[in-house]
Amino acid sequence: MTILYLMIMLIVVTKLVSSMAEGRTRQIHRPGTPPAFPPPGAGYPMQQGQNHPGQYGMVPPPYGYMRTPYGLPTDVPLSDASRSAIDSDITRFGTELRELDFDVVGFELSDEARADYTKALDAYENAKLSLRGARSDSEATHITRLLEDGRYSMARVRARVQGKPLPERRPPCFFDPAHGPSVSDVQWAPPGGVMRPVPACAVDAARIELGADPQIRMVNDGRGPVPYWEDRHHAAWARGYYGGWMNDPSMRRMTHGALMIGGFSLLMGMLDD
Repeated sequence: MTILYLMIMLIVVTKLVSSMAEGRTRQIHRPGTPPAFPPPGAGYPMQQGQNHPGQYGMVPPPYGYMRTPYGLPTDVPLSDASRSAIDSDITRFGTELRELDFDVVGFELSDEARADYTKALDAYENAKLSLRGARSDSEATHITRLLEDGRYSMARVRARVQGKPLPERRPPCFFDPAHGPSVSDVQWAPPGGVMRPVPACAVDAARIELGADPQIRMVNDGRGPVPYWEDRHHAAWARGYYGGWMNDPSMRRMTHGALMIGGFSLLMGMLDD
């Protein structure tokens, strides 16, 4: 009798626990509520109020990210191409800082000029430090954004000590972001492409005006030298320089239309349709 009673109690408890678990599952996955882990191949949850307020939706992860088995985005490892490009740019930036030292010798620096000088020095040191531990594409993007900001700070220092107006904040030179901020848009066409305005530094703008070719940054994509915008392994490196400028009129005119500049739109991976 005791054994029968225990068996009945065990069956009752088992059904009760099973019922509670089933109810909890229904609550978690009720309509309009995101599951704990999106299925493989899905996007990632939209922010509240994005496109469909209060509803659960999926958007594709940004370029430079891959998915975990649960469909959640995780950062892509830093490519050797981006690391090498960043290392080269940091070395070049250090040389430019030393040249700036000579340019300002004998000038009395104002507080504003000193502040800009400090920003440039900090950008250099932070970029070097960040590269040592960089392991992912997002870190590469962060570093080149530091360098882009640092070069603008250097341009401000030169303008201040020479008594000139502060330079306009513009996108980096399209032909090589390490050339520094662009000074104007110039009409240029890649081989087989259409003429369109692109942001250019003073040197490249002058070369094009004289009928010479701009100094395009060439990289090796495994098949030979190509412009950097045709090598997707330089995407994270380029995104730090240009990512914040995608809504700038000069950049949008350059990258939108029937024909794009080489693979630049694909390389950036962040333009609107």
